[in-house]
Amino acid sequence: MFGLTQLRRWWTRRILTRHLIPHSVWQHVIDETPLLSVLERGELHQLRKLTSLFLYHKVVVGTGNFEPDEFMRVTIAAQACLLILNLGLDWFDGWSEIILYPDAFIAPRRERDAAGVVHEGANGLSGEAWGRGPVILSWADIDPSTRDNRHKGSNVVLHEFTHKLDFLDGSANGIPPLHPGNKTQKWAEDFTRAYADLSHHSPHHSGGIDRYATTSPAEFFAVMTELFFEDPRRLQEHYPAIYDELRRFYRQDPVKRLA
Repeated sequence: MFGLTQLRRWWTRRILTRHLIPHSVWQHVIDETPLLSVLERGELHQLRKLTSLFLYHKVVVGTGNFEPDEFMRVTIAAQACLLILNLGLDWFDGWSEIILYPDAFIAPRRERDAAGVVHEGANGLSGEAWGRGPVILSWADIDPSTRDNRHKGSNVVLHEFTHKLDFLDGSANGIPPLHPGNKTQKWAEDFTRAYADLSHHSPHHSGGIDRYATTSPAEFFAVMTELFFEDPRRLQEHYPAIYDELRRFYRQDPVKRLA
């Protein structure tokens, strides 16, 4: 009789047998995504399987008449799964939907200031992540054909899915559930020190790192993750302690990959 672990492995193999991303589609995505093309062969093999399982369990839906095609779905899923390449699909449990807009979308905002005055408005966004709900993305900010127009080191998919990891312990506070190799106190000290440094120095001093990172600890964690994968040498140069924390957390070493 199968045990639970054996049954799960059997079911995973069955899904991959029937739903593995076609090689032609996978290769097209890799060719168009420099972030992924630097992965080693074994890593790409693992990422393809992980991405296939992700797309089996999650749905990518368009808004209005916008219908995401297979290339779009795989492009988004593969970059999201890069975060959990050495963590596992369980890190994305508890939700099931990615909503894709063709362009930036409008999100209503209602905030109370320090004086108690409530302000209402609407912002144009490229991405948004809800704790137990969907991830919402703009394809125009993901499309590989327009990536040269974006700020170097930015990646809206990595950013929003990092928030999903941050939410796992119940709140987005810049501290995801940590492994034994990541000490919570040291993580908090390293991130607080880097957060203060980025807040108090000019963009030139801090390597041109996106100032949006200083909006909150949650945004700082997300922006640092973007840099960790997209421009790891810059992060290691300016904030080596943050690079080391993320290297231990994601169990990956992007600088070593580039070498």
